[in-house]
Amino acid sequence: MTYRELSTPSRTIMTPGPVEVDPRVLRAMGTPILGQFDPAFTTIMDRVMQMLRKVFQTKNDWAFPVDGTSRSGVEALLCSIIEPGDKVLIPIYGRFGHLLLEICERYGADVHTMECPWGEVFSPSDIIQEMKKISPKITAIVHGETSTGQMQSLEEIGRACREQDILFIVDAVASIGGTPVRADEWYLDGVVGGTQKCLSVPSGMAPITYNNRIEKVIAARKKVEKGIETEADRRQTGRRPFIKSNYFDISMLQDYWGPRRLNHHTEATTMLYALHEGLRIVLEEGLEERFLRHKRHEQALISGIKAMGLSIFGNEASKLPTVTCVLIPPGVDGESVRKMLLNEFGIEIASSFGPLQGKIWRIGTMGYSCRKENILFALAALEAVLIRHHVPVKIGKALQAAMDEYEAQEKEALVN
Repeated sequence: MTYRELSTPSRTIMTPGPVEVDPRVLRAMGTPILGQFDPAFTTIMDRVMQMLRKVFQTKNDWAFPVDGTSRSGVEALLCSIIEPGDKVLIPIYGRFGHLLLEICERYGADVHTMECPWGEVFSPSDIIQEMKKISPKITAIVHGETSTGQMQSLEEIGRACREQDILFIVDAVASIGGTPVRADEWYLDGVVGGTQKCLSVPSGMAPITYNNRIEKVIAARKKVEKGIETEADRRQTGRRPFIKSNYFDISMLQDYWGPRRLNHHTEATTMLYALHEGLRIVLEEGLEERFLRHKRHEQALISGIKAMGLSIFGNEASKLPTVTCVLIPPGVDGESVRKMLLNEFGIEIASSFGPLQGKIWRIGTMGYSCRKENILFALAALEAVLIRHHVPVKIGKALQAAMDEYEAQEKEALVN
């Protein structure tokens, strides 16, 4: 039996991840393979670390990708600092707060949670009060919750964590590269990003950064694999119980990414090329300009959605700029709409999870997918599909509202 050469359909991807990969990243992935310890390759590794520091807005020594999807970075950070019985506070306002809970429980943490309704975020003072009450070793939270389209403010919580000597771990998978993530300014001890969202790189790596407060905890649990350890390594084994995961042991990943280049795994060469190019493109555009671009297209999309007669889900004051959640009109089969968008227009938008399943659509405006032509195409297609589903939309209003928004933005840019 023979198989045909791989051929995938052309899509306009407007989900909260994955998103369309920048063509320059795809070209970089065709770069010839190098050995993982070839000086030409380790130079690329060093440049990736330098660029990640700039994107995370940090001076941390450590900023590198964990090979695996975004949750691999989350698990690596958490499992490397959690010992059984450690108190962890997790404020949950959507699906991925529950993921933090899941991971922490699996590593034996004494997890304390607080929850608010999906579509809202926490008052920082409420989280700070809870931290004072339970005195956790770690507070872990999601910055941008893609399941609800909400974004939690962090700086006040981070400052309180530092004052109370609590380690602050942040999932910034949906926000890094699309909206500010200021690791140092906001007192974030450990941060996890994602490649497949605002960085417009395929899924498969989880960029992380962490400071010396985290490094001290990891150093106390350090262990080198027996097959490659030296006598000096045996003498320097950490005083605390070693990290239970081998693959996600950050103390070993440090030795791999640091000057020692101690073998831990075979680096995902092509993915590192992709990340290198993705980060280069982010910095070439400029962080502030990139954040402004995401905000401008979000505003155009919201203007069109509302003009069509649809409603935005969640608290708009705390909205995540890279994900817009739209309430599905009463009596409408949301999955039927998504299917028609995909089959007739090649556009993919997302549904949601848990209590929001079947109640909202989620439209991502991330990275390379966050472009004017995509916004206008998605609005036009959604209007057409809703008409076919007999939804009484305001015909023709969505595109005009979005175009008015773009025109106003252009005029403002000329004035400034």
